[in-house]
Amino acid sequence: MNATVDPLASSHPDEPHRAGLAQRLNWLRAGVLGANDGIVSTAAVVVGVAGATSESLPVLLAGTAALVGGAISMALGEYVSVASQRDTEHALIEKEKRELADDPEAELEELTGLYQAQGLSRETAEKVATELTAKDALGAHLAAELNIDRDDLVSPWYAAIASAIAFTIGALLPLATMLLTPHPERIAFTFVAVLIALGVTGYVAAWIGAANRGKAVLRTLIGGTLALVATFLVGSLFGTTVG
Repeated sequence: MNATVDPLASSHPDEPHRAGLAQRLNWLRAGVLGANDGIVSTAAVVVGVAGATSESLPVLLAGTAALVGGAISMALGEYVSVASQRDTEHALIEKEKRELADDPEAELEELTGLYQAQGLSRETAEKVATELTAKDALGAHLAAELNIDRDDLVSPWYAAIASAIAFTIGALLPLATMLLTPHPERIAFTFVAVLIALGVTGYVAAWIGAANRGKAVLRTLIGGTLALVATFLVGSLFGTTVG
């Protein structure tokens, strides 16, 4: 019995031609952003509190509150955002179904025009459109017109869970560093740990988006540094400056 082989996957095994790519990129993106937000927001809170007091209990309480509240907020935000995107995709799919049922000839001509616009000759575009329509008319139109794969729609639950877990993991780093490091050095150690972690998340985010890694890391480090310095100064102004 011969197994069906994906010609794209077999000829270019290192390229992302596999099914479920949108799902994987979606939760990976949500995870990286969640981790980055968890690191920055929680670090800003604990550094600000540590700038106001040398006691560990206020740092623990404020950091824990920031972790729990932030994780829930990130999860809800991702769920609402991705659910809205999914609703829009479903609406577009239903619209395309109606158009194919009402006027298949016009839809075939539209598909032919789309392939011509990509550089195919009229004859070739018409042949491609006809063959793809015969195989899967809806799939062909969704891919060519809307760049949608109806079998690979993003999941709001995956995004929400990935974001919440990543935020929690990211938030634990500055909180644990602040609590486990001796008092005189804890702010400095937290700064270093946070900036290293932000450099990693900035690099991964750039890798996912195929962007410039150096610029992404630099932007992330500058933003994190500004957030930490600002909150530390605020805490110092309203409390006891750590000597």
